[in-house]
Amino acid sequence: MRVLLADVVPVFQFEICLMKIASFNINGIKARTPALIDWLKDSRPDVALLQEIKSIDEAFPRETFEDLGYNIETHGQKSFNGVAILSKYPLREIRRGLPGDESDEQARWIEATICASSEIKICCLYLPNGNPLGPKYDYKLAWMDRLFLRAHELLRSEQTSLIAGDFNIIPQTEDAATPEAWQNDALFKLESRAKFRKILNLGFLDAFRACNDGRGHYSFWDYQAGAWDRNDGIRIDHFLLSPNCADLLTNCKIDSDIRAREKPSDHVPIWIELNV
Repeated sequence: MRVLLADVVPVFQFEICLMKIASFNINGIKARTPALIDWLKDSRPDVALLQEIKSIDEAFPRETFEDLGYNIETHGQKSFNGVAILSKYPLREIRRGLPGDESDEQARWIEATICASSEIKICCLYLPNGNPLGPKYDYKLAWMDRLFLRAHELLRSEQTSLIAGDFNIIPQTEDAATPEAWQNDALFKLESRAKFRKILNLGFLDAFRACNDGRGHYSFWDYQAGAWDRNDGIRIDHFLLSPNCADLLTNCKIDSDIRAREKPSDHVPIWIELNV
């Protein structure tokens, strides 16, 4: 008589716990709070990384999001920039500002360690746009050099980590509907893309491209010239995962339909799921 392995070895059921982490450039918390609440209720991310909150810390509507079950950490700036982390898990080791230039007063970086079943270092950024070319582009490139150093530190720590947000970088021609229109733009200049690639080459994974192929995937459509109606978009919002974080990745998507809602941001959310 043939005996099957299942007849003699117990079959264990393992529960998979998925953590959903989203990034969303909301283009102003004051203007976008109702839309953000609707999206949070629909999408139900465990962690939401926000960019361009355009608010000082004291003016951020904390209670509104605490009522939804989120812990809040912000690094704000009046009328410009600003980043925030909303997490249903406890947060510790909060760090505001990208290291490497104490004179930099722009609120573009916040990081924290999420205390879940395993710890994950979450870094939220709003990378400089760099336009018009000149001093603003020089600042962008210098900021990316500092980002490279911080990314290298994260890998050396061997902590499960990710860097996510609005990178203001179009990595490849397939990431723009009309790449020829961006040839002389800071988002697509060869030097910008080379610095982005340098960070990837440290060992980080572009989560979206690990899960999705081909053209037509965008996270930003300009308000001008009917870009949304013509689907003239670009992919500039990214999740970069350390190798041990990449091992946990199960999915990455862009919620492009959010762009068609009332009073939308010019960006839409991108999210990943991690098997933690």
